[in-house]
Amino acid sequence: MTAPILRIQHLSAVSDLEGGAPILRRVNLELAPGEALGLVGESGAGKSTIAKALLGVLPRTVRLTEGEITFDGKNLRTLPPKALRQIFGDEIALIPQDPLTALNPGRRIELQLTDGLRMRRKLPWREARARALQLLAEVHINDPERVMRAYPHQLSGGMRQRVLIAAAFALEPKMIVADEPTTALDVTVQKQILRLIRGLQEAHGTAVIFVTHDLGVVAQICDRVTLLFSGAVIESGSTEEVLGTPKHPYTRALIAAGPRYDRPGAGLQPVPEAVIAQLRADVAATDGRPGA
Repeated sequence: MTAPILRIQHLSAVSDLEGGAPILRRVNLELAPGEALGLVGESGAGKSTIAKALLGVLPRTVRLTEGEITFDGKNLRTLPPKALRQIFGDEIALIPQDPLTALNPGRRIELQLTDGLRMRRKLPWREARARALQLLAEVHINDPERVMRAYPHQLSGGMRQRVLIAAAFALEPKMIVADEPTTALDVTVQKQILRLIRGLQEAHGTAVIFVTHDLGVVAQICDRVTLLFSGAVIESGSTEEVLGTPKHPYTRALIAAGPRYDRPGAGLQPVPEAVIAQLRADVAATDGRPGA
């Protein structure tokens, strides 16, 4: 069996702004090389906190209190800052949620794509530029030369997101964290971007974590899924198992709450209050500890 590229064990976090309230409760998850894992949950479930912990960008008001984050055999919680910066630049990349705010509005796309290649890979200018053009072609941008000369505001939302995807894959990282990368896009563009990420992930053999609240996204592109509620893992497994034969009542309720395209005109079914109340009681009683 292939060793996981990422292993999170008993990861816990609290918020100092809320008097030490738990944000993560002994979270466990693994990611294999080349695998796509969906982190799913409603707002406040803890999925973005996990992503920020992986990237080393947790706000100062959030503290990790327990657990380990092991990436490619290295415990990220014990490495010195210099080693962490090297990993976050070379081996772990991010596809952020909003491309307009993620890109520097005052710099042309050419510079934003070539900087990392020149600084991290020490490529000469011409080689870095050629690689940037190749990356833009890989993300299906028809006129890479024009885009290279453009500023972010001169591109559509879908094209800006493609630029960010190109930037994420530029250094050929071992893992990419995609933080709701289609939220700011319309539905038709969302589908294109999801297919693009999945295609590049498979072509490059990159492990990807998709942070999302959309089970439809998970069904399209994820090999496995981990469902979170109030900072605790509720259910985890292959996408086919979790979405096809869910074990937890909350998972079943979430699936039932989604629109059904095979039942046009059918009303949506909200998650029953009784399910939420029981889940909150279970999480509070065990503090997120399975079997406690």
